[in-house]
Parts: sequence; structure tokens; C-alpha cells
Amino acid sequence: MTTTERRLNRRHFLATAGAMVTAPAVLRAQAAFPSKTISLVVPYPAGGPTDVIARLVAQTIEGPLQQKVVVENKAGASGSIGIRAVAIAEADGHTIMFGNNQTHGNNMFLLKEPGYDAIKDFAPLAGAGAFPHALVVKNALPVKSLQELIALAKAQPGKLNYGSTGNGSGSHLSMELLMKRVGITMQHVPYKGAPPLVQDIIGGSIDVSLSTLPSVLTQIQGGQMRGLGVASATRVAQLKDMPTFREQGVANADAESWAAFFAPAKVPAAVLDRLSKEIVAALKSPAVAEKINALGFALNVRGPAEFAPYLKQEIDTWAEIIKAAGIKAE
Repeated sequence: MTTTERRLNRRHFLATAGAMVTAPAVLRAQAAFPSKTISLVVPYPAGGPTDVIARLVAQTIEGPLQQKVVVENKAGASGSIGIRAVAIAEADGHTIMFGNNQTHGNNMFLLKEPGYDAIKDFAPLAGAGAFPHALVVKNALPVKSLQELIALAKAQPGKLNYGSTGNGSGSHLSMELLMKRVGITMQHVPYKGAPPLVQDIIGGSIDVSLSTLPSVLTQIQGGQMRGLGVASATRVAQLKDMPTFREQGVANADAESWAAFFAPAKVPAAVLDRLSKEIVAALKSPAVAEKINALGFALNVRGPAEFAPYLKQEIDTWAEIIKAAGIKAE
């Protein structure tokens, strides 16, 4: 045996021995998961539809995981405060998050320094579905259809205001897209989440909003605000009498906001698989699905393999919408 062959054999032996020593430790760590309380970060205030869905899932997966799952609301900066915290969290699976097209899409184009990469820094655990958007107005506004609102806005350019759940949020971009498509202008008033926005629509200081359906469903049904239409291809089951934009002559302004669960990218594959399995099962369970559907959320549960290409496609789509609406990075 040559000297070179002996060196190669020695390297192979050391590498094999190292793997034999390391592998049991890795397996023990993965087998022990979860070994402590799991933090499920929601990058929005408590009380909104995103928060409610996250809490339903958290309560459901506690049993199978045999660990406490605590929802932490870390709101602010278009959701980036919460997502940055998860991006730098220890990659052991004990910190995960419930994000959406804003945190894992729009922020990449709307924030000059997002502080994270939505694709590289995160591993998808499960796609949950999407929030349809409903166009609502305060009861005092003298309009009862999308076309009547368009006519009023054109007669009073820039005088009406519209509220959103924050700069770069789905409600912000959806309204900007609608205004661009129909040729109207309104003043943007951003909020830190849905609850304060909804209260100001009811109170009358906000004229219009294109909000996610769960944010305003109860208030529409209760007569606290008026629904004019949904920005979806079809009507929603919860408000069957509310026409779509398409039915009202606006065919190119559909927009929905998806939501999904994520973990830091470097979490071990076995742990990701375990979390994904339990979250998917929770979302598909009849009891949880019934409660989520009642909120106005359109469930479309997908595992990581199916959701990952959809995520990339959505990022590309929203980038085009941002460019079309002329929204600049902050």
C-alpha cells in the first residue's frame, strides 16, 4: 500500500468514526423533541384573525407533541419584528411562526432592509390557505356597490380615505391594485393590525377598507359596516349575497392573502417533519377546520413539498403587483 493510499484510508476511518460518534447524539436530540415549551410567533397584535387561527392550531398540537405551545404576539414594522426574531432563533424547532404573503413576500420588496430572506432563512411547515378580501365601507358612506364607490371617489378625488393593516399588508396592496385598475385615488391610513382598523370603520373615521374577510365578517353580518364585494373569483360561502368584483364589472383586481407556518431553515429535517405532520393534521381536523372556516378563512392545507413552489410563485406575483401599483420601498 502506498503512502497516499494509507492517508486516504486513515481519513476515511476518521470520518467514519466521527460520524458514528456524532450520529447518535443527533438522533438523541431529534428523538427528544420537543424538550421544552414551543413558541409560536404571530407577527401581529392579539385578537386578529391570524392570531385566532394560530391559537387554534397551537392548542390542537399540544396533545400530540406533549408540550406546551405558547403563542407570542410580536407586532410591528409590517410583521418584520416578529419574523426577524424567528429567523435568528435557535434552530431546534422550539420557535416557529405563522406568517403570510406580507412577512414572506411583500416585505422583500417594500422594506429597504428586511433583515431576513423569506426563502433562505425559513423552511415552510404547512400552507394553511388564504384570506379572501372584502371591500367594506362605513355605514354613513352613501354607496351600496363597488361601482357607486368608484363614482363617488372619482367625483371627490383624494377626499376619501381607506384603512389597511399596515404598509405592505395584503389589505394595502389589494386596495392599491383596485385603485389603479379603476382609476381612483384615496388617502391611505395604515394601522398596526386589524382590530383598531375595524373599530375606526365602525366609528366612522375610516371610509373604506379592502380587508381580509375574517377581519370584518362579524361586523358585516352584524350591520356595523357595509360590504360591497369580494376580490375573489367566486363568492364566499359566508356571504353568499355579496357579489364579486368580477360580477360588478372589475375583472382584473382579484387578490387574496395566503398564510402558512414556518420554522428557521436550519432546523433538523426530522424535527421539521414532525412539526409539519402535526400542524397539517391540526388544520385538517374537522373541529379546527369548522372554526377556521367560520372566521371567513379559505382553508387549503398543503405540506412543505407542495407549498414551497407556490411560495416562490406568490413572491413573484406580488412583486409584479407592487411594481404595477407604484409602491416604493421604505
